[in-house]
Amino acid sequence: MIPLKCRIGLDDTDHIQVGCTTSSFDHLILSICEQIECQIVERRLVRLWPFAQRRTRGNGALGAILEIPQNSAEKLEQVCNEWFSNLLSEISTYPISEIPISPCLVISFTPVPKEWYWDAVRKHVDSETLLDEAIHNGVIVIRPDSTFGVVGACAAISWDNNSNSSWELISWRDESMVGTPRKISLESVSDLESKFPDTFLNRDPTKGKSMIAPRTPCPVLYGIRGSSYSGVEEAHHWLQSRNDVEECHSFAIHRTNQLSDDHIECSQSGVVTSFPKETRGGHAFISVFSAGKAANLVAFSQGGPVNRLLRSLIPGDRISWAGLVSPDGSTHLERIRMDSATARIAGRPICCSTTMRSAGRGQGIRCLSCGRVESKSWYCTDYEATIDTPMGEWLEPSPSNRRHLSRPLSHGIPGTN
Repeated sequence: MIPLKCRIGLDDTDHIQVGCTTSSFDHLILSICEQIECQIVERRLVRLWPFAQRRTRGNGALGAILEIPQNSAEKLEQVCNEWFSNLLSEISTYPISEIPISPCLVISFTPVPKEWYWDAVRKHVDSETLLDEAIHNGVIVIRPDSTFGVVGACAAISWDNNSNSSWELISWRDESMVGTPRKISLESVSDLESKFPDTFLNRDPTKGKSMIAPRTPCPVLYGIRGSSYSGVEEAHHWLQSRNDVEECHSFAIHRTNQLSDDHIECSQSGVVTSFPKETRGGHAFISVFSAGKAANLVAFSQGGPVNRLLRSLIPGDRISWAGLVSPDGSTHLERIRMDSATARIAGRPICCSTTMRSAGRGQGIRCLSCGRVESKSWYCTDYEATIDTPMGEWLEPSPSNRRHLSRPLSHGIPGTN
């Protein structure tokens, strides 16, 4: 008999101090497999719109594609309802939060609109509207009175992976270890990167710190990102063979939209129309003109090279950029490139190894050593002589300051010119 294929999605189960949606979803999958003959085709981790107001700790939802017997659909729904009821009881014991947890579990036995994913990764989605659409499309929605979790859950069942998808192995700690310091040596993380080239974003070499372990008291021990299923699995087993790495309780491998750039529609080009302005925290913004419209670009101080280049721009420079348009209409830069630069004014002419000075109103400039007088003038230099950034080279923040969804330059940039 041909098995029945279904997709399930879960979101918004974690608290800033307690729990983790990845761990909750793993418990759900194990519960289903214990009670129903089930084949796990693929697990998925889907990151969502970075500006979402109600984003969870990692701003991601979990999903899976399952194959079950044709006559097990009702049993699956029953198992999921029982598990969700137990989840709500557990959540009720969590500390009070400013943003109440709003879990949602969805089940679909038929294809759902792909737009659910693209909307959830690129813009605000109204949860009430999406809930109505999901029910209209035959999706089983299990939730409390609130609806917020439906956005991520539906994104998890509507995402179709593409060539830009990657993999992440998530390992979980023994319950008795949660809240204690994680044992993962820097040496092990450094060796991981060199021994397993299929893995990436294991550490930030600019800051000398590991990026595989969270810093919150959640059940996750570490996550290994990579370009292949086998690559992250081999890396995990190698880590677990070491004495300087904590033994994990369990693990699972997820296909993910991390590093996909799916949150960005395309890169853009334009002309700088203002000098940069800086805030007290070192953030900078500038105005540009592109495709017949004015736009504002923002580079945060954590952006490193992106921030430095933005602060060096002057009117007339032509640049390209990619970033995410924020709710206030400004574009938060994730990478930038100088395409052509206008000449920079470097200073007054030099005479006798000294800068010439103004001789007074209407009297030009004078060399204080030899008395030579000239009309007032400035000398210019080209861009690359004054700023240490090659023309035509894309720049990005350091690894620890990039979004989960941002595609590193080392992986190529989809849709750039």
